[in-house]
Amino acid sequence: MSAPTSSLRPPAEATPPVRHPDAPAPGELLGAHYDHCFGCGGSQAHGLHLETRAAEGVGVAAEFTVMPAHQGAPGLAHGGVLATALDETLGSLNWLLRVVSVTGRLETDFVRPVPVGTVLHLEAQVTAVAGRKIYASAVGRIGGPDGPVAVRADALFIEVKTDHFIENGRAEEIRATLENPDLDKVARAFEVNP
Repeated sequence: MSAPTSSLRPPAEATPPVRHPDAPAPGELLGAHYDHCFGCGGSQAHGLHLETRAAEGVGVAAEFTVMPAHQGAPGLAHGGVLATALDETLGSLNWLLRVVSVTGRLETDFVRPVPVGTVLHLEAQVTAVAGRKIYASAVGRIGGPDGPVAVRADALFIEVKTDHFIENGRAEEIRATLENPDLDKVARAFEVNP
């Protein structure tokens, strides 16, 4: 993982993260938190369709395949798509803490080009917690989980209440989500960083 920059360095009073006792077990597929999420949802035709699994400690591992719809330069992944993949992976860490949070800051380093057709292997971990602030890092590799680093990021997430999404989201989607008879889907829609 990369060394955090000064703006993302946890304060002295930060504590190590603690995996919630009800967190998914290592290896368990987390699934989409919201079917229309660009990062993990299955209803987005050109979304990332990121598949994330719980890892050891307070970490996750994810994969996504760079498709032609994800390119910026000819044959290469768009940097914004790669940043989205990192953000989505980092946001999935909240499943292990069992908190609701949003991205406060994301600093991304683009180390090498990622060609279309590449499977990007992502790993993320929470590094510290200070009150409502959650510090985390992620790395994306090509060619396998031990392949060369292509992208990396440090992030700060801020714990929020579910009302944050209800008060700020578009009314039609919020209403449709809240009226879903599948209460698990309602709860999951607001559980992790969208």
